[in-house]
Amino acid sequence: MGGITLEREGPVAVVRFDRADKLNALTLAMYDELAAAFDEVRDDDAIAAAVLTGSGDRAFCVGADLEESIPALAEGRFDISRWDGAHQKHTDLFKPVISAVNGLCLGGGFEIMLSTDLRVAAEQAEFQLPEPGVGLVPAGGTLVRLTRQIPYAWAMRLMLLAERLTAQEALGYGLLNAVVPAEDVLPTAVEWGERLSRLSGTALATVKEAVLRLGNLPPEEAFHSEALYGQRAFASPDAREGLAAFSGRRRPDFPSRRTATDETEH
Repeated sequence: MGGITLEREGPVAVVRFDRADKLNALTLAMYDELAAAFDEVRDDDAIAAAVLTGSGDRAFCVGADLEESIPALAEGRFDISRWDGAHQKHTDLFKPVISAVNGLCLGGGFEIMLSTDLRVAAEQAEFQLPEPGVGLVPAGGTLVRLTRQIPYAWAMRLMLLAERLTAQEALGYGLLNAVVPAEDVLPTAVEWGERLSRLSGTALATVKEAVLRLGNLPPEEAFHSEALYGQRAFASPDAREGLAAFSGRRRPDFPSRRTATDETEH
């Protein structure tokens, strides 16, 4: 049946949709497995960042396996809120997550990509929210996220007309950070993860948490909360080490990047 796999490449966790023969369509069990993988990334101090990608060379993820999910939803055997963890709704995962889009990115796969922080795609990747064509809506976070990530008119065109985009078009829409040859997609994403691992974990987590938490607040309330997030980072052990390293002209050894084994060695 396939599933979700998690492998470690140093400080980077590579999470895969592993059902290539079905274009990495998600079974109901895979949604639960993906949520559990995100929890593992969150809880493992040795993981600095995660890369999300698909098995094979045809698809990143084409969303839910409708032959399984539609009957389960229609018959009341499944509550769509069970997908929240996979779609990173109400998330407390503040480590960076990178999408390495290696092929088709449709429906729920597109929605899961929108929950990630950095995105690199293969030149042949394609993107679409086809839900209206089968009587559905993209309710895996997209109705909330898309108009906050790209201009309103472009977001509505994607959701209402269900148009398919090339990777270059998606880049132009602002949905991606980079488009590269297929063979470079995963190495690029892993290299980004390794770069992130050399930065302050406290700073990166604070940035991500603040951005997710402050987006809906009125400006004055948001500025007040931003100052609190800033104070937390400025007063952290990472900040003290970063300033000491800057003064000493050396590479910082951030406490947030030390695992339990590292701590015993120190």
